[in-house]
Amino acid sequence: MLFKPTNNNKQDFDQQGFLVIDKILPAEQLLPLHQAFDDVFNGVFETGVTPDEVNWQHGSGDPSLTRQVCNGWKANRSIAQVVLSEDLGRSVAQLAGWPGVRIMIDNLLSKPAGARSLGYHQDSAYLSWFTPSDLISCWIALDDTKQAGGTLEFVIGSHKWRKSIPSGEFHGPDNYREPMQYAAQSQGEEPQIKYVEVEAGGGSVHHGWTWHGSGANESARPRRALVLHLMRCDAEYDPTQFAQGIGPTYSRYKHLADNQLDENYFPILWHENGSRTKALDDYLTFSAPKC
Repeated sequence: MLFKPTNNNKQDFDQQGFLVIDKILPAEQLLPLHQAFDDVFNGVFETGVTPDEVNWQHGSGDPSLTRQVCNGWKANRSIAQVVLSEDLGRSVAQLAGWPGVRIMIDNLLSKPAGARSLGYHQDSAYLSWFTPSDLISCWIALDDTKQAGGTLEFVIGSHKWRKSIPSGEFHGPDNYREPMQYAAQSQGEEPQIKYVEVEAGGGSVHHGWTWHGSGANESARPRRALVLHLMRCDAEYDPTQFAQGIGPTYSRYKHLADNQLDENYFPILWHENGSRTKALDDYLTFSAPKC
């Protein structure tokens, strides 16, 4: 991993609510990830494990929408090499000032040429089921990104706005900025938008309450991105939020007798004491026996 946060990076992240990074992955990791995306969106799961959320597949998915799969790390080890990286986890934790970090979920996002927008939102508005509810997302471009290609957009400093509740359509809305614009107007804010324009392997890191979204892909090229949603190592289920619902997917991992997050499903990538979930390195190097 090429990203190591500096003091200036930390100041920029705190002030803006995001940080644009020229290089997160080396070039040699991109081709295996392109193949992994093709496999997963074609229903080919190398490990034999189906991702937690499969929201698009070739042959059945709407071709005008951005393709999305959640927790592809469970299905493909090329994806897992990035999502479960100790180095990247360390960098994010150090940027945030956390004692350690664990993966909540990953997103595989593929926006082909002509695909519609993704609505503006705040990630943390959808994720009140764990505490501390701090969240940081790392967005890694697998293709060169430009504004015309529907790249990721941030509203500068919007993580300091009042917290909003989820609203609007996520996939392909007519006005993808509308929820953010309503929040800005109601709070007397004037949105300043930053487009993430980087070469493949670059990307960004953003705060859980930073407003973001992306426009339609008006270019002739796909725009693929691997996204890591990360939480503190000491996060637990928050029982005070259960009445609002965790959702059918991630509630299935709740223990009967306690609120601990199971490391089999929310593994710790890095901890300041030098530890991380023991099974990760064996999982990443596993090779299936040949017949």
